[in-house]
Amino acid sequence: MLDPVLRVRDLTVDRHGQPAVESVSFELASESDTALVGPNGAGKSTLVAAVLGLLPRRTGQVEVLGHQLGTEGQLPRSVRSQLAYLPQRLSLQGRFPLTVAEFVGFGLDPPGLSWPWAASPQRRQAVQRALERTGCADLAARLLSELSGGQLKRVMLAFCVVRPRRLLVLDEAQAGLDAPASERFQQLLLELRRQEGWTVLQVSHDLDMVRRSCDQVLCLNRRLRCSGSPDLALSPERLVELYGPNVVPYRHHHHG
Repeated sequence: MLDPVLRVRDLTVDRHGQPAVESVSFELASESDTALVGPNGAGKSTLVAAVLGLLPRRTGQVEVLGHQLGTEGQLPRSVRSQLAYLPQRLSLQGRFPLTVAEFVGFGLDPPGLSWPWAASPQRRQAVQRALERTGCADLAARLLSELSGGQLKRVMLAFCVVRPRRLLVLDEAQAGLDAPASERFQQLLLELRRQEGWTVLQVSHDLDMVRRSCDQVLCLNRRLRCSGSPDLALSPERLVELYGPNVVPYRHHHHG
């Protein structure tokens, strides 16, 4: 058995002085696709941020690729470079006049040696390959701020695929996409995951997609309420426990 790519033990994270995530433990097996589901305000984004070292934790341990996450969110650079994070929104797109090719280039090792680092032929080739694999080659010279939602999400996948990675974390990456664009994104993610051997942790409200695509489901409402296969974790009884009797979770409706 391969060691888990991510191991979380007894994680508690406070927001505004209150526990937003409490005593959560789980593991992600190598090359698995795990969905994190739960009602709004359940702590899903908080959990993801703490696992990535972006938020401090009150208690608990996080181990990424066999390395403990430090109390300040530190990981060795060799480990950090094997992680990729797709947020719900990309907040820098309006502020910086970055082209798609420049942005994807940032997915390679950050510049630290000589400028212009982006001019090397190897870097240009890596960026070009990543754009081709995600169907974005024709967008290379476009500004990020000019892209549609679906285009931007594919470009973010190009950012992830421009170098080898082990763990991909997505926080509602399909939010704001219509059903066809969401379906295309999910198909591309599935294809790349298989080709690259990614382990995926994705926050999602689309339970139909989770049922079709994911191996494991973590049901969170501050605490981990249940976990297991989609059939087990998303049974009607479990969903009522998680969301309450009157709440119907959001689902995409695919029209023929």
